[in-house]
Amino acid sequence: MFELLEKIFLTGLGAVSLSQKKAEELLAELKEKYKMSEEEGRNFLEKAQTMAREGKERLSEAAETEVKKVMERMGCVSRDEFDRLRKRVEELEERLKII
Repeated sequence: MFELLEKIFLTGLGAVSLSQKKAEELLAELKEKYKMSEEEGRNFLEKAQTMAREGKERLSEAAETEVKKVMERMGCVSRDEFDRLRKRVEELEERLKII
C-alpha cells in the first residue's frame, strides 16, 4: 500500500506533464496489482492529475505572494509602479522644457 501511495505522490508531482505512455503504464500496473477496471484506473489517474494541477496552482500563488512580500520588505517597487513613476517623470520633464 505504501508503494501505491508513493507512486500517487510522485505521479501527482509530475501528473500535469505526465506522458501518455507513462500514464498507460501506471494504469496497467493499477489494473494488475489492485484489480482495478480500466474505467476505475482512468478515473483515478484523472483525479491525480487534477489534484496535481490544483496543487501546482496553489504553490505558484503562494510563491508569488511570498516574493511580493519580500520585495516590499526590501523596498523594491513593482514593474507597474516603476512604469507609472517613469511616465510621471517624463511628463514632468516635458513641463520643464516648456517653462
